[in-house]
This record gives sequence, C-alpha cells and structure tokens, in this order.
Amino acid sequence: MGHGTPDNMKWAGVLQNVLVLVHLGQVLCDPFRFSVPEEQEAGTQVGTLGKHFPPPFILLNGDYLWMDNSTGNLYTAELRMDREALCPEQTAGECIIPHNAIVGPSGDLIQIHVIVEDINDNAPHFENKEIHLSVPEDTAVGTGILLDDQAQDRDVGRNGELKYYLQGSGGFFSLTVDKGAVVMLVVQRVLDRETREQFRMSLVATDRCLDPLSATATVIVNVTDVNDNCPRFISDSPLSVIIGGETRRDTVVARVRAVDPDIGPNAAIVYSLSPKVSERAKKLFSLDSDSGLITLTQDLLSDRTEDLVLQVLASGYHCPPTDTQVTVSVHPSENQVPAIEIGFIAEHQNQSIMLPENQPPTVLALLDPGGNGGFKGSSLIIEGEGPFLLSPQNGKYLLSTSKPLDYEMKREYDLSVVVSRPSAGGSASTGSRREIRVRVVDVNDNAPQFPQSHYRLEVEENDHPATPLLTLRASDADSGHNGRVTYRLDKDTAAIFRMDRLTGQLSAAVPLDREQQDVHTITVLASDGGSPRLESMTTISIYVLDQNDNAPFFMTPHFIFFIFENVPPLAQVGKVGVTDSDIGENGIVEVHVVNKSVPFVMDNAQGALRCTADIDREKEDRYELQLLASDHGHPFTLTSVARVTVFVEDVNDNQPMVILPNSNLSCLTVSLATAAGTTLAKIYATDEDTGLNSEITYTVAAWEPPRLGGPFRLDPRSGNLTLAQRLVGKDLGMHHLFIVVSDGGKPVPLHTTIWVNLLVNESAEPCHLDSVPRPLPNWLAHTPSQAPICESEEGPAAKYAQLMLLAGLGAMLASICLFAGTAALYLKWKKRHLRRSRRGLVEENAIPLRLKKNSDE
Repeated sequence: MGHGTPDNMKWAGVLQNVLVLVHLGQVLCDPFRFSVPEEQEAGTQVGTLGKHFPPPFILLNGDYLWMDNSTGNLYTAELRMDREALCPEQTAGECIIPHNAIVGPSGDLIQIHVIVEDINDNAPHFENKEIHLSVPEDTAVGTGILLDDQAQDRDVGRNGELKYYLQGSGGFFSLTVDKGAVVMLVVQRVLDRETREQFRMSLVATDRCLDPLSATATVIVNVTDVNDNCPRFISDSPLSVIIGGETRRDTVVARVRAVDPDIGPNAAIVYSLSPKVSERAKKLFSLDSDSGLITLTQDLLSDRTEDLVLQVLASGYHCPPTDTQVTVSVHPSENQVPAIEIGFIAEHQNQSIMLPENQPPTVLALLDPGGNGGFKGSSLIIEGEGPFLLSPQNGKYLLSTSKPLDYEMKREYDLSVVVSRPSAGGSASTGSRREIRVRVVDVNDNAPQFPQSHYRLEVEENDHPATPLLTLRASDADSGHNGRVTYRLDKDTAAIFRMDRLTGQLSAAVPLDREQQDVHTITVLASDGGSPRLESMTTISIYVLDQNDNAPFFMTPHFIFFIFENVPPLAQVGKVGVTDSDIGENGIVEVHVVNKSVPFVMDNAQGALRCTADIDREKEDRYELQLLASDHGHPFTLTSVARVTVFVEDVNDNQPMVILPNSNLSCLTVSLATAAGTTLAKIYATDEDTGLNSEITYTVAAWEPPRLGGPFRLDPRSGNLTLAQRLVGKDLGMHHLFIVVSDGGKPVPLHTTIWVNLLVNESAEPCHLDSVPRPLPNWLAHTPSQAPICESEEGPAAKYAQLMLLAGLGAMLASICLFAGTAALYLKWKKRHLRRSRRGLVEENAIPLRLKKNSDE
C-alpha cells in the first residue's frame, strides 16, 4: 500500500494539471474588452488588468494607449483616438482596436479589445451648398419632390442620425422625412410662374445629440412654365392710321401687338386676318404672321378718301383666337412740297435722340412732312441703311428702331430723312431733307470678363507673408461706372488670403504650409460699378510646393520588441513605424542602427528590424539600440532618433546540468543502523534557461537490482535522498538508483540522468565503483520544442491541448485500473499479513520457551 498510492496520486495530479492548462489557455485566449470615448485627453484611464492578473504588465502595441507596468492600468496616450479615422468604413457597430499585452511573472500573452465609442465631433455636411430643383407651375398641391442632395454625418448612432427642417419657404413648401431617411420637398400652395418664378429656401440638417451640430444648404426651386395663358392684344381700343393716297408699295402701315405671359414655345403668337375682311383690304394689305406688321402690297395711287377696316386675329397654342380692329384711312395728297417737322417722342438732348441700348423696337419721333392731309404721291424715306423704319400715321410718319441697338457695336447714328414724290415724267424727285442724330446710351449689359476661367499657380511653402502671388485683370466692354471693375474673394475663401479690390493682386497673409494643405482653390469675383451690378468669376488653384521642413517622425520614441532566442538569421524582430510629412525626396526616409556591436540591422524596404546573427538568451537577455532616421531632403537632411529595447525570450535549449553527484561512479556507504528519515544525499542540478524551462524535478527511473519500491525516497523538488524505512538484512548490498533530472520545458522537457550508488553495509567503510551499472534507457531521449501560449482554435496549441486532454483521460483510465489492481493486491496482502501476525504471535509466545529451553540445556 505504501508504494501504490503515491503513483496513483501522481497520475491524478498529471490529469489535474492538464485540465487546468486547457482551461487557462481558454482564459488567456478570450480577449478583454474596454470602452473609451474618442478624442479623450492623454492620461484618461480606460480600464485595468490588475484585477485579473498579477504584475508585471507590458503593453506591446501602444500607439493610442499606455499601461502602468506595476498596476496594469490602461491610459490614453498623447495620440488621440479618432473613431472616424480608425474605422473610416464603419457606419454602424463597434469600432474595435485590438492590443496585445504580456502579463504576470510567467509572461502570458493576452489580447485586449478597446472599443472606441463615438462622440458628436462631426457636424452634418452637404456636398453641395446649393440644391437646384425645377418644378412645373401646374404641380399639384401635396406632390413630393425627392431631395437627392442629403447631408452626411461621419458620426454613428444618435450622433449621426439627422433631422431636417425648412426655412424661408413662405408656406409654399414643406418638408417630410420617412423612416428610410428619404427627404421630400412637398408643395403646399398653388405655384404660378407668372407671379413668382423662383424660390430660395434654407434646408437645415441637425444631428440628434443633446448638443446638436447643424449644416445648411440653399434650396433653389425654379418654377418652370406651362401653357396656362392665352394671347391678348396690348390695346383693347381699335387702332386707326392715316396714309396718303400716293403711298408706295411695301410701306408699313401699322403694327398690331399681342402678348402672352408664358415664355418660350408657350408664348408663341400667330397673327392672321379674319375671313370677314373685305376683298379690297385683302388685296391692298398683307399681315406678317410673326411680327404683326401690316404692309401695303401695291402702290396706292388713290385720289379719293376711303376707310379700310382690318380685323386681326392673334392665336396661341391650345388657345382660342383673340381679335382687334385696325382702320386704315386713305387721304389724297396735295400738289406741294412738304416741309419736315420733327416731334420728339423719345428722350432727346440738343436735337439728338438719346436711346438706351438693348431697348426693343421703339418709337423715336413723329415726322410731319407739312400741309393738311399730305401731298398726293409724296412719301418720307430714310436714305441709307440702318436699324430704323418709318411708319405712316395719319399723314405723318413714326420714326422707330427696327431692332435693339448695341452701344458696344455702334454708339451714334446720323439719319437723313427726305420727302420723295413722283415727277410728271414718272421719275422720283426729292424734296425737303432733315438730319436726325440718334445717340445710343450705354447700359450695364456686359459683365467683367477674365481672360481665363481657371488659373494654376505653384507657390513654395513657408514663403514670406504678403508676397504677391498673382495679379488678375478682368475687362468690361461697358463704359463709365458700368465698366469700372473691382475684385473680391468668395466668402468661403480661407481667411489667410487677401485680394486688393482695385488692382486684383492676390497675396497670402501668413506663410503657406503644404503639410496642412497642399492645394488651395480660390474663387475670385470681378464686379462692375453698374446698377444692377454684374459680376463674373474665375478660380485659382494654388499648389503649395514642398520644402524639407519636417524631420522624420517615429511612431513612438521607444520601441519594445520580444523575440525568442535561436531565431534564424534575418528573422524579423518587429516593425519600426516612421513617417515624414514632406513628399518626394524630402519625404523618403532611411533608418539605420547606430550601435555597431549589436546583431541587428534595419530592413528599410519592409520597415522592419532584423537580426543578423544567432541570439542566445543565456549570453544576452536584452539589447538596447539607437535608431537614426534620415530623409533625403535638399539642401540639407533632417534626422530624428528613437530607442529600441529587444527582450530575448527563453527557449528550452539547455538540459539540466547535474552538480551533485559529480560522477556516475560516485558511491555512498549507508550503515544498516541508519535511522529512518535520515537524509542520505542530495542530488543538485542547475539549468541555464528561465521560467518553466529551468524548473527542475528529480525522479527515480530505475533500480539496480530491479525491485518494486525500495527503502530510499527521492524528493522530486529538492532532490533530497532520504531513508524511507529501517534497513533490514535483505537490504544489504549495492543499490544503484537511476535518477532522471527533467526541466519544465513545454511541450517537451529536456532530461539529464545520473546514477546514484548506495552501499548498505554493516560497517561504514567507503565504497568504490569501477563502471557504470548499465546503459541509459532509450526512452529518455527527447528534444526540446516550442509552442506559443495562445493560438486559434485550429492552431497547434489547441491541437496540443486536445492531445494532452486525451492523454490525461487515458492516464485517468490507466490510473483507475492501477488503483483497482493495487486495491486487490492490498486486500490480498492484508489478509496474508493477518495470517502472519497470528502465526508470529504464536511464535512470539513460543520464543521464551525456546530461549528457556536453551538456557536449561
């Protein structure tokens, strides 16, 4: 019983350790989760690992967090966490930033999930500041119009949920938003383009935070025309004109004019004569269907007075015709040369007509050739060609323009109006002549014009403030105030730029910094001095050229890496993050290891630190390096330095080394009278590895001569060899104990063996051995291996844990069988022991007799 029970306990302990190891692996592989709002100040506590693990604590990747190595408290670093930058594509769900840490004396690797919570740090944003919509004027009340240009908010949750409202609609429009965040503009009142053709409103988007942020876009609704109006004549009273009896062919007698409030094709008007017009009137006059001009189709040559009535119709698309009446009175001419008198109708100065440009055909003056009723066969004509015409009017003539005049094309016209009448021989004779001057008055009908619609400009960064960048020139074809140009910047232009309103010179108030903004787009407006003011614009793209004004920047001033010893040459130690805000040659960075005696080199192509020689933790367990980063800038390079600490982690590559006994031939004499519990010897071994790889256990693997158990006991931890029970005669002789010294390396430990030779003798004379008792057992040959603490469920660690679990269950089954066999042997031994005890008691009782008998003899 004394020999079987400890072995069963040992198997049970092995199984328990296996189950604990599997459970520990699951705990270590389950990540810890901490939450922190974004944009927190440096030093804000995020959470702690001190409640779950003992110190020390080391955070492996610490861009946004740092950890107190003694307490395990996690704090925010100087580099703030911006959720929108860390998770740019994530509009819902958690933004998780994984970190790794090494915790506890045994150096367990755990994973930490830091959940970056959103705060309302982004205002809504409209991509377009103006939203243009076209709505027909006959759109029914209640009709919804989809607004495609909706606001965007980079925040999530309530911080990113938007609500909208409308300002300045005057009750004509309202806003609805359905559950799918579709924004509709709803017509609330009847629209009429002829009353109002454009609406400008403000669409405001706000988020749903307690302290909301907002953005505004201008909604411009242009009401488009539909054909909802019919033509009507300007004057409701009949029109009467007088012409002479000798009026010539193609003379414009009168003009009718109708209007339609609609625009474009909907406002097209067709003029025609009514079928009720007399045949003589139809023969003498023609009506232009587009202009409404009534023209004489033949020479009149009339010496009698008569009135001709023309009924004129004006028709529009899908409209009934409207009508008006024109009465043409024909008066015969008298035989005398008329004198031309001018009655000015338009504005005039010093006998010159002053007519603003761009006016539609306008009546300028009434010309009277003299006499009562005119002269038979005479007429007024304009010598030369020009945009003017004469229209007979009750024996007089109306002088008017035939088309709008353009000041920029011609500023002044001199007309010669003469009286022409036929002579007795049939040829025309010229009578009185009158000169009329028409001056075209400039109006502000030309906006300033830039030579280019877009300018591209390259500027060195860090230039002196107020240095002129560009001088713009815009021309205006108008004159006077209408052509006087001033310049200004668009209201959205950055405040760092200045524009001289008179000279058009653009400058910057502060030095430009390419790293802050490499391209500036500026809108420049040129305005004239007219009323209303006209303006045009051009854009300037300013490209800021880089200078080498930024030194390389390491992501952290102190990099910490962990590698296992015996890694192959050129293995990657870790990534070294270094950036340079400059571009081109100024931003190309090379990193070099300053220390010359360390086995590491920088791989700049991969941005990684690599080892160049074999690493042995037993020789050096950590390395301190200095890194120097240099850019390729001109005219000089800029540099920065960082510190690197490389910790060399142990690999089970050293077998235990036995110090005592120092030889397999060592021999110790044990007296037969030695008391039980006496420490006979100590096996002492060391291991150059660390941690579990250096934890040593001692085991008696074999006895020589072979036997079950023995009087000696070996403490597996201390290596103390003690006498477990009294020595008896059968114990006399040489005892060879084959001791296996094992370390705690995982998954396979390393072993060293030693023979411990004990001579049980009645005397204390020294013993000697000439040879090792027997060869070492073959099953003790093992090689070390390595495995990571945590891998995925499909990885080697998980498979190893499963194999260990199966091995443990097999060991448990074997232990149960062994326990049952031991119990049976124990019962059998106990029964035999009882029989021997009884027999010994009889014999003991007989000893005195035997001794007495001997004494009697």
